Amino acid sequence: MRIVVALGGNALLKRGEPLTAQAQRENIKIAAQALAKIAINNELIITHGNGPQVGLLALQGNAYKPDELYPLDVLGAETEGMIGYMIEQEMGNLVPAERPLATLLTMIEVDPKDPAFNNPTKFIGPVYEEAEANKLAKDNNWTIKPDGKKWRRVVASPLPKRIFEIRPIRWLLEKNTIVIASGGGGIPTMYDADHHLKGVEAVIDKDLSSELLARELDADLYIMATDVQAVYLDWAMPQQRGIKSINPADLANYDFATGSMGPKVNAARQFAEKIGKVAAIGSLEELEQIVKGTAGTRVSKLVGAMESY
Repeated sequence: MRIVVALGGNALLKRGEPLTAQAQRENIKIAAQALAKIAINNELIITHGNGPQVGLLALQGNAYKPDELYPLDVLGAETEGMIGYMIEQEMGNLVPAERPLATLLTMIEVDPKDPAFNNPTKFIGPVYEEAEANKLAKDNNWTIKPDGKKWRRVVASPLPKRIFEIRPIRWLLEKNTIVIASGGGGIPTMYDADHHLKGVEAVIDKDLSSELLARELDADLYIMATDVQAVYLDWAMPQQRGIKSINPADLANYDFATGSMGPKVNAARQFAEKIGKVAAIGSLEELEQIVKGTAGTRVSKLVGAMESY
């Protein structure tokens, strides 16, 4: 099968862990073990989040003068290279030596008129207590919003329109390469009035850009690996129940939090509806079982009545 796996932020850095290279390395080692198992006899494309990492680089940028700060598109490119390097190295320690790996910096086109630019929603960087977050927002002209019991910086998250490097990704897959691409949602770019391509101060949602990638590649299976075992109805309530399988049309009848499961559900529904293949959401620890169809939430047009765990 051709499988696209979008690694959630927890695969790289768990909440509350220090933003160090070693902490990321240890988490990527665990992710690589799960990924290596499904790479056998399958074509594999890996995408990943970069919220904490791009936020850290933005904080480091405070050492510069305001007019010397690196924009988010450049920071996104830096994190794609850094995280891709670590994934490549840890995967390379597990898969046969003859199986090539490649990280591709991936530019994603967005619409300059996207309404997301007027309503920042994408969390980046570490979490803060409210007082510290308010001070940082004032000092750095940030927009902040609550993330659980903490506060984080938010930036615009426009919808992905086009993947510029889709052809070289296809070429690499033809050579049985494990491809790491569209990291952090890809590098946000757009055309200006003179049709010149330029970077954008934004972060594209990785689940939506990964869905576009999976669709463009006609993937057989699109998996969003996260830190929960399935999509749950009535989350955190006594009556909560996990969805085992569901039709995308039925899934549209339920609401999920914008800052957590919402984008994943939307991406899964869109993939299943548009090309008729299977999308799945579940735990990274159960990745092998998700591929086999025995774990996680599966979204498919072929599903009749919803099944629950």
